[in-house]
Amino acid sequence: MPLPPLRFRPILKSRAWGGRRLARFGKPVPPAPAPPVGESWEIADLAPPVEDGVSRVAGGPFDGASLRDLLDAHRRAILGSAHDVDGRFPLLVKFLDAAEHLSVQVHPTAAFAARHPGAHLKTEAWVVLEAAPGARIYRGIRAGVTPDRFRAAIAGGTAVDLLVSEEVRAGDCIPLVSGLCHALGAGVMVAEVQTPSDTTFRVYDWNRNDPARPLHVDQAMECILLGDGQGLDRAPVTGVARLGAAWSDGLRAAMLCTNEHFEIEGIEASPSGDAAPIAFEAGERPDVLMLLAGEAVLEAEGHRPEHLRAGDTVLLPAHRVRTTVDLSPQALLIRASTADPMAGVRDGPRAGERRS
Repeated sequence: MPLPPLRFRPILKSRAWGGRRLARFGKPVPPAPAPPVGESWEIADLAPPVEDGVSRVAGGPFDGASLRDLLDAHRRAILGSAHDVDGRFPLLVKFLDAAEHLSVQVHPTAAFAARHPGAHLKTEAWVVLEAAPGARIYRGIRAGVTPDRFRAAIAGGTAVDLLVSEEVRAGDCIPLVSGLCHALGAGVMVAEVQTPSDTTFRVYDWNRNDPARPLHVDQAMECILLGDGQGLDRAPVTGVARLGAAWSDGLRAAMLCTNEHFEIEGIEASPSGDAAPIAFEAGERPDVLMLLAGEAVLEAEGHRPEHLRAGDTVLLPAHRVRTTVDLSPQALLIRASTADPMAGVRDGPRAGERRS
């Protein structure tokens, strides 16, 4: 049975580096003196011991059901040919508000995770919603740095000096393979698409000296990528504008990130207001739509139209009713999907290609 689009209640996470700007994107952020909110988990299906790690449906015929319940009852309809991860939904998607710098961190490589059953690979990508003037991200370690030199810099509190940093702007997409040392800089808000893991090893926390936020230097050094192994040139910072996508029917689209776990496409509406509706027919894999700027109207066959605003997230099951999205002028939508399970035996998606 085809399923309608699904929306979920945001799961807010307090973080030392967070703020309150996610309220502007429709999230129920409590006012001060409540702790700052750093993350809104939009679609999550993480196993214990992660606390509050499973999303629940907001509205519609499945209101209140957990994503875990839905997968148990409608696994084929939701996932299609996509592979689950240990029986769970294969993506974790979030919004992040970095009012202050995130810790300098690394996530487990596949090799580390294989040796340590409690650790899980975490490949991710950020797409920037907003960036303060001069705001930066940190991604990778400079050429020529050895493990001994980087460990010494961690001990001396100068690890940041050995990182590659780059200014970013709204719409930029930053790929982050598991094992790559990175940090989100203060003043940046992002949408994050990642594999379903919450395993993080901190190497520097900007001298917060918070006993609740310990460093994990030994584990990080077992995972950390250096030199050409980081693949920074092979997976550069992208964006619809950076890639020079061409306009067609009032829209321009580009594939921003592809890896063995997921792909992210950016779709932008022109300022003229002549954008054609985007049709999302039933497919082989689920799609996650995240509206990063502007507004949109989502229409699903047999259901009432829904108004979307920046900050809204929708899961389109693989076996879905016919769905269209009509973007307002200059709106930016990203579509995240699990990797094509047949990518190794047929051509993968092309930059700018939009399924309809």
